Amino acid sequence: MANFSYVRASDGTYTLRIGARGREVLTNPLSNFGTAFTREQRIDLNINGLLPTTVTTMDQQLKRVYAQFRGEPDDLAKYVYLNTMLDRNETLFHRLLMEHLDEMLPIVYTPTVGKAIETYSHWFHRPRGVFLSIADPDGIEPALRSYGHAAEDVDLVVVTDSEGILGIGDQGVGGVAIAVGKLGVYTAAAGIHPSRAIPVVLDVGTDNIDLLNDESYLGYRHARVRGDVYDAFIDRFVRAVTELYPHAMIHWEDFGASNAHRILDRYRDEVCTFNDDIQGTAAVVVAAILSAVRRQGQRLVDQRIVVHGAGTAGIGIADLLVQRMVNRGIPREQALACFWGLGSRGLLREGITMRDFQEPYARGAEELQGWRLDDPSTVGLADVVRNVHPTIIIGTSAQPGAFDESLVREMAAHCEHPIIMPLSNPTKKAEAQPADLLEWTDGKALIATGSPFAPVRHGGTTHEIAQANNALVFPGLGLGVAASRATRVSDAMILAAAEAVAKVAASKKKGASLLPGIDRLRAVSARVAIAVAKQAMSEGLATVDLDNLVQDIHERMWQPDYPRVEVV
Repeated sequence: MANFSYVRASDGTYTLRIGARGREVLTNPLSNFGTAFTREQRIDLNINGLLPTTVTTMDQQLKRVYAQFRGEPDDLAKYVYLNTMLDRNETLFHRLLMEHLDEMLPIVYTPTVGKAIETYSHWFHRPRGVFLSIADPDGIEPALRSYGHAAEDVDLVVVTDSEGILGIGDQGVGGVAIAVGKLGVYTAAAGIHPSRAIPVVLDVGTDNIDLLNDESYLGYRHARVRGDVYDAFIDRFVRAVTELYPHAMIHWEDFGASNAHRILDRYRDEVCTFNDDIQGTAAVVVAAILSAVRRQGQRLVDQRIVVHGAGTAGIGIADLLVQRMVNRGIPREQALACFWGLGSRGLLREGITMRDFQEPYARGAEELQGWRLDDPSTVGLADVVRNVHPTIIIGTSAQPGAFDESLVREMAAHCEHPIIMPLSNPTKKAEAQPADLLEWTDGKALIATGSPFAPVRHGGTTHEIAQANNALVFPGLGLGVAASRATRVSDAMILAAAEAVAKVAASKKKGASLLPGIDRLRAVSARVAIAVAKQAMSEGLATVDLDNLVQDIHERMWQPDYPRVEVV
């Protein structure tokens, strides 16, 4: 028998079976309750005398660790403190995070996790996750087995190859921190038990010259491997995961634009898989757009939508909006005609080089013949806004200030309530600041951003700024998939998640946020999970019958309390 194992009862409660004794109990973060171990437990586990005398409650522990957290000098120090705590007492960490989610989510997730990833090899102190090197493809399955999970014990595998981290690009092995951070959000928001998820980094080298020349760098010191060798490595990983953990959803995170769509398309019809940068981003942005359009009493098909940064995330948003229109009887060509996408070569248009997934959005040459252009050799963002008069503009370009005053005023001149979404992360990459957007549109803009912003007071109204945070979608989606044991993640399930989020943010009050706040994340995740599981069942993708969806989802949402201990 393993020294530590969690057993879940039918009512969702857990029992921790501990076969270890002495210091080993205190060094395992899932079994370490610290000073909350009772006298009896201390004696039975041979840890009496290894802890201070007083037995404390979890509430007393929470007060102490929260004070320590607040005492850290900056956000990166707070991240390292929480990461150390995760490695010491996992249950207490998740309880602290859940109770202070609004304050701590920007620390364990975007934007602070980006800073932590950039300096990962310098603050690293204890490995967490599975590190798979492309230099050792035969080691994939043994490494996964070494994590110690049985086939029925895994609901999620979050994996990154670290090429497209949070707007800061290729970060090599440090990207494992984003996989760990994502799993923390899955637990805090949706109650996915931490023992049922595995974070993985695929270390395929890095093209980050600074990392390759940093003597402290812990990853594979090699230029990023691509082509057939890379594809074979990905395939071996997918086959190993699906064989070892047949019910797990593979969550792809922060893959580069050249691989993200390709990998998702390769496996989405074969295994249960989900790309948060494509599908999660799309779902939360679609939720914000639906909320904004409904607030004005308009139809989605009547919008003119500009996507500035038509890469992995931008096209993912457009694809889901198109699918939503098609599902409601709009011909696909008519739906595609609502979009103008801009990539590195300007407007996606016939005659320029683009990626396969961008081609459906290419505009015809005849449309552009009458356009007035700033530079006849290209078609830039200002040209598109001037000629199209968009009602919605989405920024996924990582170009700070791209939505400048002249552009926004031009848009507002032809649209009563322009829907403007500067989504790029981190904050310094945002295409515009909410306060400026409200000033330039006389308070009429409907705004969603990628990073958190404080409310803005304008014209006597306090405007709550919606954060299009993927955390509103992916935790509930993962919970819904796990509860239903879905064999695939369909587009309809992604849309169901978006619709669930939009319904929570149904307020038409002036200045109200287009999306629910992070303080409601637990309830939002439950609603998303119910919608996703219901859709999976309707499509025949669920392999478990859920007779009472609300109760079934509720029981699966782990509450981070110290479990009953069974000493074996």
